[in-house]
Amino acid sequence: MLVRLLYASRAVDEKMCDIVQSIVSQSRQHNPQHGITGVLCHSDQVFMQVLEGGREAVNTLYSHILRDERHTDVMLLDYEEILERRYAGWTMGQANMSKINPSILLKYSPLPVLDPHRMSGKILLALIDELMATASVVGRT
Repeated sequence: MLVRLLYASRAVDEKMCDIVQSIVSQSRQHNPQHGITGVLCHSDQVFMQVLEGGREAVNTLYSHILRDERHTDVMLLDYEEILERRYAGWTMGQANMSKINPSILLKYSPLPVLDPHRMSGKILLALIDELMATASVVGRT
């Protein structure tokens, strides 16, 4: 059974670039062998990540994420059984939301800033779909 999980969190360190590179590197090493795909979006001190894969593998990874000291305020935004993956081409794609055209964010949010803790999971998934359609997600592997 496949599931899709979306969560948001806040970085505990100012070195966002280092944290993002560390997460992406770890994901690209870990995820293929566990059948996990997904996308990591980040902006300033905020993370938003979608994970897809088998229920046990995604749940196990999420339990590790909850204990990861690189971030805090982890909030589960969406979790569902799925028939097929949306992000099958990415062991871990990424999008730097501070480089996204503000008009894209305004389609889904009251302000042109990423604040996933105040947005619905379904709206955030629609935003990520648009980022994919506009080639704003990088790191296809």
